[in-house]
Amino acid sequence: MESINPATEERIATYPEMDAAEVRRRIERAAAGFELWRTTPVEERVVPMRKLAELLRARRDGLGRLMTLEMGKPIVSAEAEVEKCAWVCDFYAEHAAEFLAPRQVASGAAASYVRYDPLGVILAVMPWNFPFWQVFRFLAPALMAGNAAVLKHASNVCGCALAIEELVGAAGFPDGLMATLLIPSGRVAEVVQHPAVRAATLTGSEQAGMAIAAAAGRELKKTVLELGGSDPFIVLADADVAAVAAAAAAARTINCGQSCIAAKRFIVEEPIAEAFTEALVASMQRLKVGDPLDRGNDLGPLARRDLVDELHRQVTQSVAAGAKLLCGGEPTQRVGYYYPPTVLANVLPGMAAFDEETFGPVAPVIRARDADEAIALANQSNYGLGASIWTADPARAERLAAELQAGCVFINEAVKSDPRLPFGGVKRSGYGRELADVGMLEFVNIKTVWRK
Repeated sequence: MESINPATEERIATYPEMDAAEVRRRIERAAAGFELWRTTPVEERVVPMRKLAELLRARRDGLGRLMTLEMGKPIVSAEAEVEKCAWVCDFYAEHAAEFLAPRQVASGAAASYVRYDPLGVILAVMPWNFPFWQVFRFLAPALMAGNAAVLKHASNVCGCALAIEELVGAAGFPDGLMATLLIPSGRVAEVVQHPAVRAATLTGSEQAGMAIAAAAGRELKKTVLELGGSDPFIVLADADVAAVAAAAAAARTINCGQSCIAAKRFIVEEPIAEAFTEALVASMQRLKVGDPLDRGNDLGPLARRDLVDELHRQVTQSVAAGAKLLCGGEPTQRVGYYYPPTVLANVLPGMAAFDEETFGPVAPVIRARDADEAIALANQSNYGLGASIWTADPARAERLAAELQAGCVFINEAVKSDPRLPFGGVKRSGYGRELADVGMLEFVNIKTVWRK
């Protein structure tokens, strides 16, 4: 297992794969930590969680640099990601007691209530694109609920995975309560099969989601899956074209376009489609692409060479099918896994840029006759993670939001995750929710207690 700097193509470090005995040892150590942690009052769990937030902020610069080196994220974005992880730790430290408080329910009993008890060791299989945030948005609520965690991170961000484990230990959680497993994806099933592992969560591709759901299903263990997205960015005819086009470029190129909730299909009402497309091209062409450690650059490289190849296939196949290339569209001839900001016009259902998830800075523009067709086109997807609507009439957008098949709809704002709000998708974007109170309750035993 190795980390390659995607900006330079140089090897950063190699990591030996853990053998089966070491994996078992780490799981069993987490299970032993759970036995201590599960009986620790919520008020006492707050102490190491607050400390974890402090450590993240104190080490922000170094952790941000580590992310940038391992997967190419612009350094400004990497540092902001560390801050967001500290926020989610503080959020659950503040609200866990409220979310986990027993709920009294009137019934025929003298007393009846629902309590929320931890499950045990939870397996988290996490991706490389947000190597800290994806982990912490699971880890903070899981630990505050009284669970233990084992992390199988993406193989190209092993340094981030080990840094997270070290941070959790330094914060004062029980020894081994959170452990990193340096194993390839082909060995995840053996972790799911361990009797101490009670549930699993995955953020990643459809294929990875199906694999872990199948493995967990055989063991009758719960899963939460956050998979791909092809989020529609719907622009109605009354929108401010210049402002929305600038927002569109930012929404498409967050993390160099490597985000499940990046805007991926720009569905525009016909009366403003031409003006919007021209403004979007101008906004995309203004973005600076280069060394992600340079704070003056907006975009860095993609994380791996195969991602460049796959993105370029989608562009070339779409153009061959009739899409019009307006800018970009060719891998940059330089060291590093760079792909330029790209805009495609005349995109239709059936083209790769419409039907598939494009994981990079490629913006396909789709024209719609009216708002009704825009909603229909937005829903014409296997995915249902996020969506946004841009208009001068927010009340109308709220009515249209009810028709969108998505886990979240943002009006006049790009889709984003927030600890205070549930996050997750429908259709092939997965099931279950992270964040907010419902995210914490995904991995607890919702227990009824009835007394005569």
